[in-house]
Amino acid sequence: MSKHVAAKRHTPRSLAALETPVVALTAYTTPMAKLLDPHCDLLLVGDSLGMVVYGMDSTLGVSTDMMIAHGQAVVRGSQQACVAIDLPFGTYQQSPQQAFQTSAGIMARTGAGCVKLEGGVEMAETIHFLTQRGIPVIGHIGLKPQAVHTHGGFRTVGRGDEAEQIMQDAQAVAEAGAFAIVIESTMEPVARAISEAVPVLTIGIGASPACGGQVLVGEDMLGLFSDFTPRFVKRFGNLGAEVDKAAAAYAKAVRSREFPGPEQCVGMPKG
Repeated sequence: MSKHVAAKRHTPRSLAALETPVVALTAYTTPMAKLLDPHCDLLLVGDSLGMVVYGMDSTLGVSTDMMIAHGQAVVRGSQQACVAIDLPFGTYQQSPQQAFQTSAGIMARTGAGCVKLEGGVEMAETIHFLTQRGIPVIGHIGLKPQAVHTHGGFRTVGRGDEAEQIMQDAQAVAEAGAFAIVIESTMEPVARAISEAVPVLTIGIGASPACGGQVLVGEDMLGLFSDFTPRFVKRFGNLGAEVDKAAAAYAKAVRSREFPGPEQCVGMPKG
């Protein structure tokens, strides 16, 4: 009698050792995690859920409880991908101790494999504090959505003097112990130079094909989120149009009393 062998879930260590580019997408729900998991090395429960799922204008209103609830859903729906969860704005910047309390709570309650936090040089001490206490960390540099007001909006960064600062951020995050770094919406030559300079995995989103992996918001990739589409997004599906088409067909069937039919009813008299 053969035994069913469960897929071995990726860990931060195995992600860093992959010889092919890391495939990453965001996921926020169990059904989506089940669909994406067979194809992904990393599933990110991003605080972008505030905008994609809850209709917020930015990520700043996302709470730890929200991240935990969605993190639990994604872990339940996945088997092979490493699951990373964003630390929400205001839950880690105050001190390394605050960051540890938030991270430990999220990992203990969700079963996630790591956390992600935004920041460069200024967060190096915190990243070191976390990694020395058993919390695997993904850094996030370049455009940092939680600092959208400081950046002056969602824009490409890395021009002029910004390039050197972003390189310093990458080096500080890597030296502090992060096993990977997300580089977002950054001039391609800058992201390429960082990927060549730092000894850790880089994951690009609007950065460079030279990064060690790529990540997109799942709903952007599938054509399910159309409030705005960053230039770096490529749609590999147009499911939003399919949902619209299916909903219209359902509405028509209900209004014409074509649905439900006899096959959807129990105990309906024949004829």
